[in-house]
Amino acid sequence: MARIGFIGLGNMGAPMARNLMRAGHELRVFDVFLDRTGRLVAEGATAAETPAGVTEGAEAIVTMLPAGREVRAVYGGQGGLIETAAPGTLLIDCSTIDVATAREVAALAHEGGLAMIDAPVSGGVGGAEAATLTFMVGGPEAEVERARPILAAMGKAVIRAGEAGAGQAAKICNNMILGVSMIAVCEAFALAEKLGLDHQALFDIASKSSGQCWSLTSYCPVPGPVPASPANRDYAPGFTAQMMLKDLDLAQEAARSSGAETELGRHAAELYRRFVECNGSGTDFSGIIRMIRGRA
Repeated sequence: MARIGFIGLGNMGAPMARNLMRAGHELRVFDVFLDRTGRLVAEGATAAETPAGVTEGAEAIVTMLPAGREVRAVYGGQGGLIETAAPGTLLIDCSTIDVATAREVAALAHEGGLAMIDAPVSGGVGGAEAATLTFMVGGPEAEVERARPILAAMGKAVIRAGEAGAGQAAKICNNMILGVSMIAVCEAFALAEKLGLDHQALFDIASKSSGQCWSLTSYCPVPGPVPASPANRDYAPGFTAQMMLKDLDLAQEAARSSGAETELGRHAAELYRRFVECNGSGTDFSGIIRMIRGRA
């Protein structure tokens, strides 16, 4: 088993860290919120007083941070991981950030004699808790293979997308599909309600027809058809609308920089921005159906 540093113990990071400990790994952890660190220490982790403190004796370091700004600071800032980690340490960034930052930080890490991959995740809080996440990984093949046993303790699938930054590219493309498809499913149910069509009837038909998609069959935005969906818990988040907006904005940033045309992605970002601004930020992203009903 490995000695692993872990930075970022929020809704996703904490259960990921717990799964590493359950797999027998020894963890040294840090979070800016001390109560989060304390909970993991009570479960067997060792606390670090600074982000650089997790490098002590670490063979690998996992980060789950909010955005590219934090990733740049934690890895490349003065006294950051790239400066303080021992040569050969494997750095695994599971944050969802812009592709340019992922590539820049990976280049700095490799220049500093460190291994690094970007490994954003899909699966939400439920997947983090159940260790069923999908990791979309960018980096040299040898480094991805070195990370595979660590990632496998936190997820069910580890898929190499290409070189540095490819994991982030795959994540934002995937979540653009998710955001657009969820809006389409919500609009279909809103229309069905106006036409007097029962929720279950629409689900039973669409789930076995050409309208079938993950947003419908695994995350149905109305209560009833899929008992595990947030719609049955008053849209308590598995994946918040604010996080969906973040990913859609990243997709639009990438589209602009690459010259790609993503009209539906752009419109989805506009709708989620409106939902977030109308106090929907902490609601599950499937809760946008409430705004769509009102708009209709």
